[in-house]
Amino acid sequence: MDLIPAPSSAVRRPDGDFPLDATTTLTAPPGLADAERWLRGTLSAATGLPLGPGRPGAGIELVLDGPLAAEAYRITVRPGHALLAAGGPAGALWAAQTLRRLLGPDAYRRSPLRREGWVLPGADIADAPRFGWRGALLDVARHFLPKSDVLRFVDLLAAHKLNVLHLHLTDDQGWRVEIKRYPRLTGRGAWRERSMVGYRSGQRRDDRPHGGYYTQDDLREIVAYAAARGVTVVPEIDLPGHTQAAVAAYPELGNTDVVDTAALGVWTDWGVSPHVLNASEETLRFFEGVLEEVLELFPSEFIHLGGDECPKEQWKDSPAAQARIHELGLANEDELQSHLIRHFDRWLAERGRRLIGWDEILEGGLAPGAAVSSWRGFGGGVAAAEAGHDVVMCPEQHVYLDHRQADGPDEPVPVGFVRTLEDVYRFEPVPAQLDAAATRRVIGTQANLWSEFADSARDVDYRAFPRLVAFAEVAWSELPAEPAERDYPDFERRLRGHLEVLDALGVEYRPMDGPRPWQRRPGVAGRPIEGPPPVR
Repeated sequence: MDLIPAPSSAVRRPDGDFPLDATTTLTAPPGLADAERWLRGTLSAATGLPLGPGRPGAGIELVLDGPLAAEAYRITVRPGHALLAAGGPAGALWAAQTLRRLLGPDAYRRSPLRREGWVLPGADIADAPRFGWRGALLDVARHFLPKSDVLRFVDLLAAHKLNVLHLHLTDDQGWRVEIKRYPRLTGRGAWRERSMVGYRSGQRRDDRPHGGYYTQDDLREIVAYAAARGVTVVPEIDLPGHTQAAVAAYPELGNTDVVDTAALGVWTDWGVSPHVLNASEETLRFFEGVLEEVLELFPSEFIHLGGDECPKEQWKDSPAAQARIHELGLANEDELQSHLIRHFDRWLAERGRRLIGWDEILEGGLAPGAAVSSWRGFGGGVAAAEAGHDVVMCPEQHVYLDHRQADGPDEPVPVGFVRTLEDVYRFEPVPAQLDAAATRRVIGTQANLWSEFADSARDVDYRAFPRLVAFAEVAWSELPAEPAERDYPDFERRLRGHLEVLDALGVEYRPMDGPRPWQRRPGVAGRPIEGPPPVR
């Protein structure tokens, strides 16, 4: 059966087909209410069938099966009965997604194209994910995406059994989360005067103000919407670097003894701003206040605090920073950054949460409960796992989806490494050198989509898909650990059928044979740009 992500096992039973009609029912116990609600709403909209409540043993039936793992499920389809057995609510949601896929691309429409002829194929399917963290990062700081586009992205993640949305909410170029006690973070920090086109600092600007932010109720809605589909939203509040938008809003957060921070605006360049937080107790209290409101909005176990790409020049030049280093008994500026990360690691742990950050947080030592997002290749993840820390593998060389998908001038703003669809499919998240204990520390993997060059949902679609489909199979399915042994031709064959699902969902993906025709026209396509790719 041509399912994506590939299930653990799937057997077609031609004598077990189950035609659906107006009398078909949908039943579930109270513990699976989210899956029942989602499945009824989705399938009723697409088929026009009411799918009213029924009795056990008939129609479409969701049940709990205690021996199964929480995200595992089994589907048995026979005439008059489709049984979806799951180990927990998450497994029931993934079973519901698979059932939808069995009905074909028209089941992904929001209104019925036909009202009869719906048939669930007879089948026995057993399935469970390889990793518990199957994530995608969406950068809404560099270019803001309206709430409706974020909700749509959640639906696309859930349709591919990805279960973590890493929402990058703050950076030098914009602050996107409402913090009620600090209104200038969005009143001032959510807007920049213009944006770069391309990634060289001499590149032209578009001279359009850009910005926006999510109210706290917007974020509560996003979190609840995602949770009802099996997706956890992990917020990222970057510190101590990538903070020029915050410093522009509250100049006292910066290194005021070496820089006139009152004259700063929200940054209009890409890359890494030199303007970082000072290390005073007052700044720690400020961000504790920020995080108090963030924790109320996001119930996730993990809170991402960035911790990457923090330039130290201002600290080196700042008498206040040097005095702080001396006061704390630290050796240098690197240890000052580690002090800030450790402070918030303890602060989060005291509140029952866990810090996760980019692999730079390893520098200077890391508290035992913290986890690492390994982005600068595998090295940070290997070191963290061997030291007993949980790791999410997301190396830029493999799964940065803002990077171009082919060589040549046809790709729009052809930035970064070339990473083809096949490259992503052959990505293996667990390095071979890890022993069994360290391997268990790799809790998952994540694809990252930074938005310097994606200023709309259309651009996000083009860069993410269909590569995110390949990544979803890597994250979910038990593929051969040796990338060369993976059956890419079979995946490509299945993907060509799956593109009809993306079409029905309205995803403006990159065609498998290259850029869209309008992007190939001379003078319109993005041209290669000299120089290195933008840094995170």
